[in-house]
Amino acid sequence: MTCAPFIVGVARSGTTLLRLMLDSHPELAIPPETHFAGRVLEAFAPGGSGVEGAVEAMVESKFWIDFGIPREEFECMAVDARPATAGALLRLFYTTYAEHCGKPRWGDKTPPYLERMAEIQGELPEARFIHVIRDGRDVALSVAPLWFGPDGVEEAARHWSRRVVAARAAAAELNGYVEVRYENLVEDSAATLERLCEAIDLAWDPTMLDYHLRAPARLREMAWDLSWRGGLIPAVDRMRIHALTAESPRADRVGRWRREMSPTDRHAFEAIAGEVLAELGYASPGAAGG
Repeated sequence: MTCAPFIVGVARSGTTLLRLMLDSHPELAIPPETHFAGRVLEAFAPGGSGVEGAVEAMVESKFWIDFGIPREEFECMAVDARPATAGALLRLFYTTYAEHCGKPRWGDKTPPYLERMAEIQGELPEARFIHVIRDGRDVALSVAPLWFGPDGVEEAARHWSRRVVAARAAAAELNGYVEVRYENLVEDSAATLERLCEAIDLAWDPTMLDYHLRAPARLREMAWDLSWRGGLIPAVDRMRIHALTAESPRADRVGRWRREMSPTDRHAFEAIAGEVLAELGYASPGAAGG
């Protein structure tokens, strides 16, 4: 069975960057974030709403418009295919998206799926999880001004450390899990991508290094206003948070916290997440070599 990469991680860890890199491969299509896998799994669980409810959860998702697949077309395909499992229905979606992109293989990039990796792989044995990890202090700086950002640096530290630790613990249950550091992806893109390609049985192709040339066109899939917690996120704001993907990797995005994070915020973050930072090898300024 051909591997299907699932890119996961804490938001603003570089998952979109990796998605665009892998999606630039001529054989692989990775859609914008799906977010509906959990609801599909629940619909097929005992007492759930079944295939009809699962399809409804997919096409009524606020993200469905991002995929460019007409709702009626997919509903008809699901009726014809009669998927008996959550995995079969999800696979139908992914293969349809890949076909629309003219590519034979598919993947996914939805950061929160790091909390449901074992469940997803139980339905999609071909899933291989790529966990993107970034220094949590840089994550906190990047996510703070966004509409889905945490309320303060302490919440950011708890969220980052809890999710990273839980994902790494869950890796033992998976058939196929690999970690990639954002810092390596930016500073040594070719070697990092070569290693990832080997992990997902994908032939190396240098077009992945030119992802930024195709990024604007790929991101236009998301050029729609998004409903969010009773409000509306304008398309321009959705596009703005990914603007840097139209450039080649920028080393100045690594270690931003050293220049931009206040000492008060840094100490607050490290007081909560310092052990996880140390375990991952992310040094503090006062540490040896920091």
